[in-house]
Amino acid sequence: MLRQLEGSQAVAEAVARCRPEVVCAYPISPQTHIIEAVGRLVKSGELAPCEFINVESEFAAMSVAIGASATGARSYTATSSQGLLFMIEAVYNAAGLGLPIVMTLANRAIGAPINIWNDHSDAMAVRDAGWVQLFAETNQEAADLHLQAFRLAEELSVPTMVCMDGFILTHAVERVDLPDQAAVDAFLPPYEPRQLLDPDDPVSIGAMVGPEAFTEVRYLGYVRQQQALARIPEIASEFAEAFGRDSGGLLHRYRTEDAHTVVVALGSVLGTLKDVVDELRDGGNRIGIVGVTSFRPFPSVAVRAALAGAKRVVVVEKAFSAGLGGVLSTDVAIALNGLPVAVATVVAGLGGRPITSASLRTLLTTAADGRLEPLTFLDLDRDLVERELARMASERRSGPTAENLLRDLGAVASRIG
Repeated sequence: MLRQLEGSQAVAEAVARCRPEVVCAYPISPQTHIIEAVGRLVKSGELAPCEFINVESEFAAMSVAIGASATGARSYTATSSQGLLFMIEAVYNAAGLGLPIVMTLANRAIGAPINIWNDHSDAMAVRDAGWVQLFAETNQEAADLHLQAFRLAEELSVPTMVCMDGFILTHAVERVDLPDQAAVDAFLPPYEPRQLLDPDDPVSIGAMVGPEAFTEVRYLGYVRQQQALARIPEIASEFAEAFGRDSGGLLHRYRTEDAHTVVVALGSVLGTLKDVVDELRDGGNRIGIVGVTSFRPFPSVAVRAALAGAKRVVVVEKAFSAGLGGVLSTDVAIALNGLPVAVATVVAGLGGRPITSASLRTLLTTAADGRLEPLTFLDLDRDLVERELARMASERRSGPTAENLLRDLGAVASRIG
């Protein structure tokens, strides 16, 4: 049924239709609306049987999810930014134990300085934890991916994270088609755990493993990721057949057939990129887009096939690795190893800075002309940066950078002390 909904509400209702038996979370913006909406559904009895467990921290939330999943309950949680970092030890444990927990990550920047707006730094911080990471472009896809996430997680016994851009998607109101309960039940079978804590058949889960088997345990985690790489497009195809729309999969192409320049990106920025590419196409520029849905496992073979015909690739990403550059672009470059394709990294949208059509139009025109630098920070205020660099060079006790920049911008009244 098509309804006009906030993204958080749509995700909450999609999760509820997946019939989780244990939900536990600690509120943090911009995740809060999701978990509040799920809590209301539990309290009203619309989501039942389900135990909503109030916890004292994000670490506790993931710990409860681990315990619940280990006892055979379908388990769900959600978090964002610093909350994800607070639970990071347990995030690794969930993957190492092979527990099929599903988590929504409302993507948000990581401090310091404190910032509550969107970028992808939080997801990138745990990209090697062993979770499947699926990125949504729209609220419709965010809702759909949760149905697929539970199916994938429980088939392979691997935790799965659905990433949706904080505020841009979580707080945006748009039309979303939410399937009825019977259709979801037909698509998502009851949870049958591969491992189960049962007092009548006691086993140990999470035993210490020494050098004699630790490599093999980690290798089997890699195998599960490779199994997911094969299963993700199959589940997406089954979803399309059941619900009548394409959603999910490893990646999707947009106007790449004859493209000389191809842009690669994750998440909601793909919508703006498509509008800009349409304009540039009308002007004769042969530009296309590859939107990556499955960031982990990374679909190297599919990415290589999608980009093999391009002369140049521009990776637009909302995170970066300090001291190196792009995160997504590094994976793309590895996938293209040996091909005569130049890869440029564009870091954009950090801390919620708007990624405008005008900026993207200039960027992609420069790229199509072959004049784009290997690493670009979109809309960087160079004058602001140079003032701070000069201050640091001339004054040993130059003070905290963030506060200095805010004073230069007139956002802070005066220097303290």
